[in-house]
Amino acid sequence: MMVLPLSPGLLSFLLIINISLALTILLVAMVINESLQFSVFPSLLLLTTLFRLSLNVSTTRSILTNANAGDVIETFGEFVVGGDPVVGFIVFIILVVINFVVITKGSERVAEVAARFTLDAMPGKQMSIDADLNAGMINEQEARERRRNIEREADFYGAMDGASKFVKGDAIAGIVILLINVIGGLIIGVTKFDYSISESASIFTILSVGDGLVSQIPALLISTATAIIVTRAASDGSLSEDVTKQMFSFPKLLYIVAGTIAILGLFTPIKPITTMPIAAVLFFGGYKIQQTQVQEQVIAEQMEEEQELEHVRSPENVTQLLQVDPIEFEFGYGLIPLADANRGGDLLDRVIMIRKQIALELGLMVPVIRIRDNIQLTPNQYIIKIKGNKVAEGEIFLDHYLAMNSGVEDESITGIETVEPAFGLPALWVNEENKEKAEMSGYTVVDAPSVVATHLTEVIKRHSFELLGRQEVKTLIDNLKETQPALIEELTPNLLSLGEIQKVLANLLKEKVSIRNLVTIFETLADNAIYTKDPAVLTEYVRQALSRQLTQQYTEPNQPLKVITIGPSFEKKIAESVQHSEQGSYLSMDPNTTQIIYRNLSDEVNRLSQMGLQPIILTSPVTRMYLRQLIEKSMPDVPVLSFNELEPYVEVQSVGVVNI
Repeated sequence: MMVLPLSPGLLSFLLIINISLALTILLVAMVINESLQFSVFPSLLLLTTLFRLSLNVSTTRSILTNANAGDVIETFGEFVVGGDPVVGFIVFIILVVINFVVITKGSERVAEVAARFTLDAMPGKQMSIDADLNAGMINEQEARERRRNIEREADFYGAMDGASKFVKGDAIAGIVILLINVIGGLIIGVTKFDYSISESASIFTILSVGDGLVSQIPALLISTATAIIVTRAASDGSLSEDVTKQMFSFPKLLYIVAGTIAILGLFTPIKPITTMPIAAVLFFGGYKIQQTQVQEQVIAEQMEEEQELEHVRSPENVTQLLQVDPIEFEFGYGLIPLADANRGGDLLDRVIMIRKQIALELGLMVPVIRIRDNIQLTPNQYIIKIKGNKVAEGEIFLDHYLAMNSGVEDESITGIETVEPAFGLPALWVNEENKEKAEMSGYTVVDAPSVVATHLTEVIKRHSFELLGRQEVKTLIDNLKETQPALIEELTPNLLSLGEIQKVLANLLKEKVSIRNLVTIFETLADNAIYTKDPAVLTEYVRQALSRQLTQQYTEPNQPLKVITIGPSFEKKIAESVQHSEQGSYLSMDPNTTQIIYRNLSDEVNRLSQMGLQPIILTSPVTRMYLRQLIEKSMPDVPVLSFNELEPYVEVQSVGVVNI
């Protein structure tokens, strides 16, 4: 085509082929899901550009030689631009500006940036493939395929960066060819065909403009295809699917657009006959899309329910029934507003605060608390379960307040008699009218959600040692390992196993000793684990290392520590009753002596409680652990301390002695 002259009929055929090819490329670019599906595009862009330039050479030769370039060019020159060369020239310039300044320049920049970022991301993608391969998530064949795709992607965007220059050069060549055709045609028309200047300008300008339009329209289509390909990102479907899905996902916005267009027709000189049909179409479109979305949501919910039902029916679902939640909070239907945020319930927020409070006080990460309603309970009843077993229950009234007296009961305060669930104190449920009256009478008044939160907190504290399993200890160790790697490497698994550490921490929690200071606890275990593996003995060493913490826990500033001490005969009896075995040491005492000890201790504990003091038993370090084993079931809330667990500056005052 560049060398041999072609007939006008063949030129017209090839020009139609050029337009068809450009339109095909544009449509393919719109329907592909990812750029690599059209990886031949950079080479195809070069070939189509050369083909179009070859046609330009042939049409220029035909125009300047015969003043005729076929029906296609003549039609574009006469019909499309109305036979007016000025209008045609302006349209051509506009097309060139759109193609060169807007589309071509933008796609060139996008291709350049995409190529740069693709190359920069290659090392990270390669490392991700290697990690997946080492983890066994993919096999060697899949790894090779993914590496090949990365290389193809980098090659593609690199080629697109260069191929976009073809489109830019093609737009410049179109302008130059048009000017050559117009100027050359004017000269040849006057000298060769004996046309007047005006006749020559009219004929050759129309043909040149027609030739330019026939060339620029396919160029514009291919430039658009180039821009579509290089701007595709984060797409899972074709361009039409993405546009439809993303632009019309918010039908309510179409109502706003429809209203705006309608206002333009009603309150501006724009006639309503122009705006109202468009506003009506937009409003109807928004309505139909909204209805479709509702139907799709209903269908999706039905499918989800069917899948859940099918999942329940499946035999494999039985394994899920074996799982037991660490903590469960169940309540009757009358307490549903307690957990419903839409009705003002703040139980979920309170649970979050409880978990934070336990973490600060005891150093324990409380597992997720399962909250559910139970129709088998009475409307105002709730129960608390630990590992599937009920450990506490209570009854509250959401429209009442719990009033607890401080020692002086006011008979004028009326309400529903009850017992405060967390500490077992006598109390009344009073209504809104008696609330202020109860507060004026010295009662402590709290709302129902606070009662539940306090009860749940105390239950978690009381059973915290049951909630600390090996997995929770592993989490604590991994967390500490980030800041104390040397300590963890020395302690486990060389000196103590995970289970042995768990038993020591559980022993501390069982006596309400915080394990938040894990560094001190683990250092003490590392120092003493070389001598003994007995968790009970190791617990005693840790308690002594936490003497400052225990002192602050049980003493008040500038106040003596009032305790119940153990007499010499009592300690001697305990020492004589200790039995040693391969599994450790334990206390073996006859039932009669045990009953005497229980009675004497109970008398002293009750006496201190009536005095308003916290009962604390103080004994020697040798007998502390055995005395604790003796009374932990009958008096689980009474602290037992040894002299080594108190700081030297603490003033100890004995207010009772227990002997046998």
